[in-house]
Amino acid sequence: MSANETEKALAQALWRLYHRPERPLLWQGGGNLPWNNPDFSQRMLREHLDESHGAASRVVAEREQQVAWLWSQLGLQPGQHVLDMTCGPGLYAVELAQRGCQVLGIDFSPAAVAYAVALAESGGVSERCRFVEQDVTAWQNDGTLYDAALFLYGQLAVFPREQAQRLLQTVAQALRPGGRLCVELLNQDKVDKQGSAWWFTDDQGLWGNAPFLHLGERFWDEASRASLERFQILHLETGELDEIILCDQTYAAAEMEQMMRQAGFASVQVYPAWDGLPLYDADEWHVYIAQK
Repeated sequence: MSANETEKALAQALWRLYHRPERPLLWQGGGNLPWNNPDFSQRMLREHLDESHGAASRVVAEREQQVAWLWSQLGLQPGQHVLDMTCGPGLYAVELAQRGCQVLGIDFSPAAVAYAVALAESGGVSERCRFVEQDVTAWQNDGTLYDAALFLYGQLAVFPREQAQRLLQTVAQALRPGGRLCVELLNQDKVDKQGSAWWFTDDQGLWGNAPFLHLGERFWDEASRASLERFQILHLETGELDEIILCDQTYAAAEMEQMMRQAGFASVQVYPAWDGLPLYDADEWHVYIAQK
């Protein structure tokens, strides 16, 4: 691309930004990050493995505390079967396999799944870990009955309520009688409901590996009790403009308990702030343990 072509593309992109709608529609374009885009998934994997922050995956010391808590609260034993929905790079799945569980992890990020497979092999537990590259909304159980299931780090919230309800039902049907599900969701009372906007530039990060300008906006939809973030990424070397809408559905604890019971769970326990675990952001979360 010539310099003139780049300048023209940048000018067009800036006008698109100027004329953008005041706010995006809830669940516009699916309302999620492009997890299954190969390039994006590689950059996201880099964030998952970055021990300088816990924005994508929690750091090792915190995960160790969580795994010990999950082992106890889910009543896990060696040889039991665990279903890890949106497993990412397998950081929890492999830990549980190393404790003796048989784990199925499902995620549709190609880079994350490839890393999870390699992690299980390097950890000597490939025979106890199976990873499937698939959208969890399309997953169909093969008849295996699981002793426990995980839906961690707020990932259930990236689906609209109706889809979240169907996912809870899918997991409930895959669990044996007495099986348990752990769901981690943001505490609705702690969610930032103020509108905001921010920008930054970088030449490497989640949004690209060449110079880019990132413009972010945050909105709150009171009627749906959901947050929306609109990310505009202007790639400065080409003038290409990407727009990503990310939605997060929040739940009051009573509503999520009701949804879990409707999905087929007999009892639900709620643990605010990760039951006191020393996580840097523990106060922002509710953890649900539902038993079939």
